[in-house]
Amino acid sequence: MSDPDAVVVGSGPNGLAAAVHLAQSGASVLVLEAAEQPGGGSRSAELTLPGFVHDVCSAVHPLGVLSPYLSTLPLAEHGLIWLRPRASVAHPLDGEPAVLLRRSLDDTTGELGEDARAYRRLVGPFLANPRALLEDALAPLRFPRHPLLMLRFGLRAIRSAAGLARRFDGDRARALLAGCAAHSILPLERTVSGAIGLLFLVAGHVEDWPVAAGGSGAIARALASLLAAHGGRIETGRRVRTLADLPAARVFLFDTSPAQLADIAGAALPARYLGRLRRYRYGPGVFKLDWALDGSIPWRDPRCLDASTVHVGGTFAEIAAAEAAVWRGEHPERPFVMVCQQSEIDPARAPAGKQTGYAYCHVPPGSTVDLTEIIERQIERFAPGFRDRILARRSTTPAALEAENPNYTGGAITGGVADLWQLFARPALRLDPYSTPNRRIFLCSASTPPGGGVHGMCGYHAARSAGRRLSRLAPARLAP
Repeated sequence: MSDPDAVVVGSGPNGLAAAVHLAQSGASVLVLEAAEQPGGGSRSAELTLPGFVHDVCSAVHPLGVLSPYLSTLPLAEHGLIWLRPRASVAHPLDGEPAVLLRRSLDDTTGELGEDARAYRRLVGPFLANPRALLEDALAPLRFPRHPLLMLRFGLRAIRSAAGLARRFDGDRARALLAGCAAHSILPLERTVSGAIGLLFLVAGHVEDWPVAAGGSGAIARALASLLAAHGGRIETGRRVRTLADLPAARVFLFDTSPAQLADIAGAALPARYLGRLRRYRYGPGVFKLDWALDGSIPWRDPRCLDASTVHVGGTFAEIAAAEAAVWRGEHPERPFVMVCQQSEIDPARAPAGKQTGYAYCHVPPGSTVDLTEIIERQIERFAPGFRDRILARRSTTPAALEAENPNYTGGAITGGVADLWQLFARPALRLDPYSTPNRRIFLCSASTPPGGGVHGMCGYHAARSAGRRLSRLAPARLAP
């Protein structure tokens, strides 16, 4: 068999997106995956009891359905079906109804009382052309294609979530913003934490945050099927530890962490660049729980069952305090907990009358503390009787996450800290962040712009960068 034009190391959503784009462009592509199943963080399995299908990592996919690249692919022809909830987010509060983020701006502002007008002023300007916003927001640093729109977004997004929250007078709008901003895994007082919050709010008014029918593994299967249709190959059980494990090719793309790239290809990269890779910051990890449940979560406000994602953490002040504590190396007694309810939308994931449950909270990197009791107590706060519904549970520590997927350094699942510096200097400050000083080697993981999430944009942009080199390089092995 002739040497491939491109070798992709790792088959997470970004690696697969990169492989598909290269194959669509006419290149021969080989993907090498260490695990026995492709997908990286986009996989599903029976983690608790037979018949209960859980998502191993990624669960709900607003940026998947809205991705400027994935949304252009014929993934439905390869088995991917998006299932949409009645609401994207529910945010329960003590002593009052939950706040729901619904696709309808009117329905959402109807939840916000005195802050309805301020909320419209915050998100409304981006709803006229939201896909243009996403096209620029999910791209590397460049002159935007829609400069006035991005300028307007940037003036808001560069602020902290705490700064944006000062637009509101009441707790309800502030809490809704806090839950979305906490996806940044930054202290809510940190610059640009507001960017993620605003982006997720906008996304909720464009698409209801969906799940993939059958589990998040369906996304990887659809991408793998599309890759095969274009002649690409995936070889599983192929762990790449050194350059000697790689065949000859024109270009090599790594869907890995910067540290893994340094370990594998270090001899082929200059010492100064290696130093930047090794100094890359990954940030907090997560502690994850999966449950087999004897029925739906008994939320005090039953409308929470409308949402694919429930942000459990109370007020803005509580969530901000919890996230700040994690960055100090602490384990808050009342953490911010991300709860996903996939089987409420996709009943095939659990036996009749049963449900799956999924939750995680942020923890200091590499934490070994068992937070099962704390997470379940926090959910019970808003869903009395929740523990009585648990048939079985599985906990996953940051170390277990990293052991299963080495990209998750210290349990960090989003590719690294997304503060103002690393939002663009991912993993190092370069005009082309996907390239390296070795003209054959590229990085295509979530440690490149635009960062974490199952959107495939890191892989897409990296493949475009690598594609410009293909015709100028002959196949060769990587050598120091």
